[in-house]
Amino acid sequence: ENLFSKCFWSWSWSLQAEKKAKEHMKYLEDLSMKAPDFPIPLRPHTVWEGMAVKLSCTLQGCPPPTILQDFMVNHSMDLTAQKSITVKLIREAEMNVLLSNSRKTFVIFCLCSGQCLKPSNRLGLQTSLRSASLSLRGMHKEQEGFYSARLHTSDGVVEHRTYIYVKDASAAVLGGPGSPLQVEVSDVNKGYVSLRWQPPSADGASAVEGYYIERCDIGVSEWVRCNQDVQRMCCYPVMGLMENTIYQFRVCAVNQAGVGRPSRPTQPVLTCDPNDLFSTLIGQIRVPFPPTNVRVCELSDTYAVLRWNEPEPRGREPLTFFVERSIEGKNSWQLTSLDMAVISPRFVEFGLQKGKSYCFRVRSVNKYGVSDPSVPMTVLDWPPPPACGVQAVRDTDSSILLLWKEPWDKESILGYYLYCSEAGKEEWRTINNKPITSNRFTVHGLTSRKQYVFRVKSVGRAGNSQYSEQSEPVMVKSAVLLTAFSGAPSPASGFALLLCTASEMLISWRAPAHNGGDPIRGYYLDQRQKARSAWREVNTAPVKERVYKVSNLLEGHYYQFRVFAANISGIGKPSEPSEFFQCEEWTMPQPGCPYDLEFREVRRSSLVLLWAVPLYEGQSAVSGYLVEISQGVESEEWIPVTSEPVQDTYLKVSGLNAGQTYRLRVSAVNQAGVGMPSLVSEPITTQTKPGTREMEIGVDNDGFIYLSFESADISENNLFVWSKNYREAIDATRVRMESKPNKSTLTFNNPTKDDLGLYTVEMSDDTDISSSYTFTAEDLERLTELGWHIRNPLIALKSGWNVDISEQGGVRLWLQTEALSNAAELQLILNDREISSTPARKINFDKANGLVEIQFEQLAREDEGSYTAQLRDGRAKNQFTLVLVDEIAYQRFFVLLGPHFEEFLSWRVTGDCEMIMTCKVTNVNKDTKLRWFKDDVEITDIITDPSGVSIFTVPQVNNPLLSWANRSITLEQAYQHSQNSIKMEFDFNPKRHAASVIRSEISRLVSFRERRIDQDERTKPGSTMQKLWIEIFKPTENDKGKYILEMFDGVEAHKRSLDLSGQAFEDAMLEYQRLKQVAIAEKNRARVTKGLPDVVAIMEDKSLCLTCFADGDPDPEMFWMKNDMEIVTRDQYHISKEHKCSTLTINSVTMEDSGNYSIFVRNQYGSQTVNVTVSVYKHGEKPPPDANVMLVSLVLLEFFSFFNILRSSPISRELYQIKILLKSEDTLKVKHCSVSAENMVFQSRSCQLSGSVT
Repeated sequence: ENLFSKCFWSWSWSLQAEKKAKEHMKYLEDLSMKAPDFPIPLRPHTVWEGMAVKLSCTLQGCPPPTILQDFMVNHSMDLTAQKSITVKLIREAEMNVLLSNSRKTFVIFCLCSGQCLKPSNRLGLQTSLRSASLSLRGMHKEQEGFYSARLHTSDGVVEHRTYIYVKDASAAVLGGPGSPLQVEVSDVNKGYVSLRWQPPSADGASAVEGYYIERCDIGVSEWVRCNQDVQRMCCYPVMGLMENTIYQFRVCAVNQAGVGRPSRPTQPVLTCDPNDLFSTLIGQIRVPFPPTNVRVCELSDTYAVLRWNEPEPRGREPLTFFVERSIEGKNSWQLTSLDMAVISPRFVEFGLQKGKSYCFRVRSVNKYGVSDPSVPMTVLDWPPPPACGVQAVRDTDSSILLLWKEPWDKESILGYYLYCSEAGKEEWRTINNKPITSNRFTVHGLTSRKQYVFRVKSVGRAGNSQYSEQSEPVMVKSAVLLTAFSGAPSPASGFALLLCTASEMLISWRAPAHNGGDPIRGYYLDQRQKARSAWREVNTAPVKERVYKVSNLLEGHYYQFRVFAANISGIGKPSEPSEFFQCEEWTMPQPGCPYDLEFREVRRSSLVLLWAVPLYEGQSAVSGYLVEISQGVESEEWIPVTSEPVQDTYLKVSGLNAGQTYRLRVSAVNQAGVGMPSLVSEPITTQTKPGTREMEIGVDNDGFIYLSFESADISENNLFVWSKNYREAIDATRVRMESKPNKSTLTFNNPTKDDLGLYTVEMSDDTDISSSYTFTAEDLERLTELGWHIRNPLIALKSGWNVDISEQGGVRLWLQTEALSNAAELQLILNDREISSTPARKINFDKANGLVEIQFEQLAREDEGSYTAQLRDGRAKNQFTLVLVDEIAYQRFFVLLGPHFEEFLSWRVTGDCEMIMTCKVTNVNKDTKLRWFKDDVEITDIITDPSGVSIFTVPQVNNPLLSWANRSITLEQAYQHSQNSIKMEFDFNPKRHAASVIRSEISRLVSFRERRIDQDERTKPGSTMQKLWIEIFKPTENDKGKYILEMFDGVEAHKRSLDLSGQAFEDAMLEYQRLKQVAIAEKNRARVTKGLPDVVAIMEDKSLCLTCFADGDPDPEMFWMKNDMEIVTRDQYHISKEHKCSTLTINSVTMEDSGNYSIFVRNQYGSQTVNVTVSVYKHGEKPPPDANVMLVSLVLLEFFSFFNILRSSPISRELYQIKILLKSEDTLKVKHCSVSAENMVFQSRSCQLSGSVT
């Protein structure tokens, strides 16, 4: 074996030497190549006409060029090719190069690394007179990259590059990963090789979990898996190979979907020890020496690869090795190579725990014994993973330049994968399938005028890193936009001295009038002394602010300054020099000058002026600013804009003339007086630019208050800048901003009074486009209410619950709302239990017509209770309730289904002493019978007409009954008082059985001063079964006297008298006056008329609205109390008062808002207090059972009983209004029912008073 090995290596070395010699000769031949050249070119000649001419020149080149005759002396060479090529994996790619006006030239194709390509079975090169082509067959991802074509001509070398993208083939399994690439074999030894590869760019449906490694013995041609467990790292040591055997290796990626396609196989490798030819074999050595230089050549999360040198010198006997391991700090060594014989100086130790440090040592073994251990070595912890970020920069109309920051640990990075997606779609596309080694890359083939986002992840042996944060959206557009105004900015102007010390000056200046089409990137300042002509640079690096501190000046000297503005096009012309400023320390009491005057919101008749506070305050703080204005460019007449100093650093100047030119200046004021004025502003013309729009306020579709500003005339790089009071930043936690290409919206999350104020917006690169809006308390109240209605829309009701009864006894409950969409939902709840259609109860929901129906074939006792229809259509919702409860009402309801009394039994007595008894029945048919009974004995003498009226007549009452009744009469007399009259009563006590007859027979006659008293405006007689009286309204002195009552019962007369005079009259008049005053006070005193329930329960975070109505003359004062403490409007409490009405609103109630609330009303005649208990319960909890949060129990059939009362009254034809209050958790439903006693038909309408409990 040793002889074979030596022969093999000798043959291998000779082949390698021959190959290197050929490559070197080829390299020398390539170096000797030279394009055709004329060291002695053709020269111009002047000859006579008809003479023979001989033109000669010297030509050189390698290989010798072919000479062609051509009378064209100058030839221009051009090279064109495709910008980028994309090919499918395992397909062909072809790159063509066209040569225009080409002569015999050399075209060399090479990779981006500069390696020249040569023809092979997979690579074809063809060159013709005017074109050259490169064909690649059977491409793999490893061949992705830049390809260049170099054209050597007499004018030099012209080169063109293109990037060839190689896409992955279709996945082996659905959702499987792509194939790894760049599988390399390193550290080949006896029975051991080390593999490295790069992870695929496409993970598939899920992230790559690891890899399987496969090997193939060339003599067997069968692929065998090397690892049973998934290998997570992109490297793997393969052990257990046969010595002196040729192998190939490949790798497959694995994810949750399965195993992906295998990678490209490696080149064949021979497993042998490359040091065998150079080892020193000494036969006298028996027990071997220990190995040397034990080290770790590879480290991962789960294993470490150990490497060492064989003992030198070594014996002739074959060597194996023992590997021992111990935790660092413990001298407990364990043999780790028990299950295998280590024949090569390589060993892989698996099962290591991350975070621990280990020590290893190795012993040499032969047939004579085991050597001493080697020097121990320590394996430390693993390095941290890589991380990176990405930045996208506009390049051309179809490409974007990507730049990213490399990780701090560059050694473990193999390259980077790039990904792109259209902004807002989250559809990520792989850009490259071969890792890019640099930290910049230009992505071609993008759609112009579309926005893209990019991200990158680094590739290491440990696998791929996490994705970086995606870049900011960037539009695919040419990076430089050339316009007629492009170029360097115009000169700056207007220098001002803001602050001066003995050695320093603070200088400011105005911005250039034109920025050259690009924002100003910085300024350069120059200075010179008064006695010198040379300018000296003040700052070498550009400064962005227009204020600069100049140091190291000489006190008492005069200095002059100029400034240069710079943009992306370069540095503009210098400004005009400033006046000479003397360097001396300021001690004046007045403040310095304000600076940085800017204009905003220039309109036809107004503008806004902004300025910065002076840097020198003087002896006291600045208390205000004096703003002056001058009309015209040359005018020196300055007029104050305001009569009092301005407190802010901005001012809106109104009342200007449209189209006029103005200049302004500002002076600071302190206790010492007015300071020096600022630089005069640039002339400004008051005019509104076409297309100018103002800021708008409103409520969006989600009910949030917003401010929006839109402008059509803005550039792409312009950004909307929002602020408060032109300078202050807006709290980002209270608002959210959303910007579109031409519109920006500022939306308030939960606006309160803290958000009120002046809001401004302007463009970052064009402050001429600006606007403002003052957010007031009235806006807040108005828009908050509007937003609440938008967030909580209600489904409008057309007709509330109605009850229809058929002749067969069927019942139909129905209601109708506005038309609903197909997505509308209905929930019907009976007694807190959702119900659905059954054979006895059918539910229909017509969404198009908004009709909800419940049909019963026959009502049963289990159908009684509260029916609630809960409707939801998108964001809109509402609920409507009908209550069927109470046993008595339930029974009456079923009575109404058949024949029933429309008018109950009544009686009257005629003048002939006949008693007529009548009743009326309805809903009868031919089988209906009406029967009368007296003392359970049927009466037959009954008259019934077709209308249902039944009459029973009792003949004249006999005299003995009357006589007995007459003897039972006793009379008593008295008088009473009211606030409007004196009432005189005459009492009598007839027997119970005769009272009705006697009363009908008595004729009443009252006389005063022998004159009969009839009913008029001042007197009103009255009677009951036991009393007779007469009321005298508004009594006077003329009402004194004797009153006589005469009664006749048909047999004899009865008289009773009352003397209303003297002390009796005086007492009656005093009591009358007292009662009159009491009645006036009672009528006019303050009192609560309606509004508050006893108990209210409301869910936490909702709004409670308590409304109370009061009456009185004069109008009463109204106060709200909580736990006997007065409530005022502040924080979440808001009290609104109208005429005799007051409303308490509690926004976003909490558990602390529970308690006893009351309304106290008062005026000069009295007061009243009404209490209400408010109970707040949490989400998910049930409200208290006695609270008015649930529906008021309304007995529907008592309603029908009320019909009977109406029908029995003498005014049954009139229309009555019944108000039914239905209270629920979120809304109050007031249902007005119109009831006609004549036809028993009622209609209803209802309205929603959301958020209010009345």
